[in-house]
Amino acid sequence: MANEARGILNDWLNRVQRNERVRKTLAGLLILVLLGIAGHYVYEVLPRAYSLKITGGDILGNRHYLAGALRDEVLPNGVGLDVLPTIGSQEALAEVSEGKLDFALIQGGLELPFPNVSHVANLAPELLHFLVRPEIKDIAGMRGMRINLGSKKGGTRVIAKQLLAFSGMQDGVDYVETNLGTEDLLALRKDRVPDVIVITSFAPSNVADYIVRQYGYSLLEIPFPSALALRQGWVADTKVMAYMYSVQPPVPPRDVKTVGVNLQLVANSHLDPRAVFKVLEGVYSPGLQMRLKMKFDEDKILESSSYPLSSGTRLFMDRKNPFLSQATLKKVESLFGLILSVASTLIVMFKWFKGAPPEVVPPETDDAFFVALAERVLAVDDAIDTPPDGSLASGRLDELQKELSEIKAAAMRRLTANGLLANANLVPQLFSAIADSRARLEFLRIKP
Repeated sequence: MANEARGILNDWLNRVQRNERVRKTLAGLLILVLLGIAGHYVYEVLPRAYSLKITGGDILGNRHYLAGALRDEVLPNGVGLDVLPTIGSQEALAEVSEGKLDFALIQGGLELPFPNVSHVANLAPELLHFLVRPEIKDIAGMRGMRINLGSKKGGTRVIAKQLLAFSGMQDGVDYVETNLGTEDLLALRKDRVPDVIVITSFAPSNVADYIVRQYGYSLLEIPFPSALALRQGWVADTKVMAYMYSVQPPVPPRDVKTVGVNLQLVANSHLDPRAVFKVLEGVYSPGLQMRLKMKFDEDKILESSSYPLSSGTRLFMDRKNPFLSQATLKKVESLFGLILSVASTLIVMFKWFKGAPPEVVPPETDDAFFVALAERVLAVDDAIDTPPDGSLASGRLDELQKELSEIKAAAMRRLTANGLLANANLVPQLFSAIADSRARLEFLRIKP
């Protein structure tokens, strides 16, 4: 059955090959496909320019400033970043998920199930600032107070509520929550400012600095970040150094512990990995570190990741792999084998599309002519061996001698005219037979 099917296939291929129009059409289609593949690979290696959107949240926050610094850093690499403000991390994640934004700087610990969001990098911990009126000395002192947790769409509120719940404080029972944005908060009269203001920022924070200096607030210590870190992976044990926000009076008067919340860079999952790669080059560039006066540790790029890892991040991390690693050598070996296979296939296809070779007609040779002459010599030998009357008369000897001369002359003329032989031994054998027959005739002539 298999042989029959193979025979049918070969027969069909032979018919197609003999049809010049079909063969040329198939060859044209194949060339177009190969050109398309080549064009794709050329397109892949061409330099690109990207126009992308990023948010750092509140326009007055440190993330917005970081996004602006990153925009300036990646611009020479062909990446244009438009920095757009959002109310908070939740809104930023929603817009990244919907494709309205390409990147977002968000705080960790949110664990919100947004689709189409991928983790790009963990940058550095932001510090949770509890800015309180001077009379509030500890967490217990916040009971019954108005605590501003920021926008309901922000990540600070999510983190701060977890921290307050860990401290045994419930909204509406132990404190009153307010949700003023930074601009609204800074526009209030002093007597209407909430008793406690919670913000998330690197230190020093411009907003915290303003509140401390303008309203006389102090910085409350959070004494349990290490214990909370054992429960929550996004928590970092950090501190704010003494005199960070004021010297007279000192704010804080000593190094105080607080909760660090990892700042993360996320992106839309469908974003070109090469665009992510270029942005990460800017994130970990010396120029950005000098401008921000802080360093992002590349070894911690995957920490606190609550979303799938971006393909661009994998591409960025693989750049440090040795070129001649075992995996690279295997890839080169596989590529070489693939090139040989493709080349062999192309050669076979070229020969097929070239069409079947013309039938080779073997050239005509003179073998038959010389064989016929040899048979005439044999006839002369037969006449010598078996004369009709038992002996050969002189006249008969002359006839046979003349026959041999004519055979030799015919052979010489044919050799001079063409002489193409498949069996090169025919001519020597013929002349040898003629010579033997002549010798016999001469012997009979002189025999008494």
